[in-house]
Amino acid sequence: VQLVESGGGLVQSGGSLRLSCAASGFTFSSYVMNWYRQAPGKERELVAGITSGGGSTNYADSVKGRFTISRDNAKRTVYLQMNSLKPEDTAVYYCSAVYDRWYWGQGTQVTVSS
Repeated sequence: VQLVESGGGLVQSGGSLRLSCAASGFTFSSYVMNWYRQAPGKERELVAGITSGGGSTNYADSVKGRFTISRDNAKRTVYLQMNSLKPEDTAVYYCSAVYDRWYWGQGTQVTVSS
């Protein structure tokens, strides 16, 4: 089983990034997919989630209206489009898959400069 995140980097405040998470080794289309983040000295928090078929999404209040989660089951990939980024969005972003098992990726760093 692998979840491989990509797309992180350094961006200025107000900028955008698109994170991707490519999955392999399990039945991707059966799993709810989530994006979490963890900033230095803080607990990991749920940023966004999407149901297995993509019909329902949920977001942390702090990112509503700025971030969009989506998935392509044919490509076994989940995305997180992040717009209007703020310095407080700086964190390591992780994707996770949950159904009968819980899987985690290794994370990708997002740094937003002011």
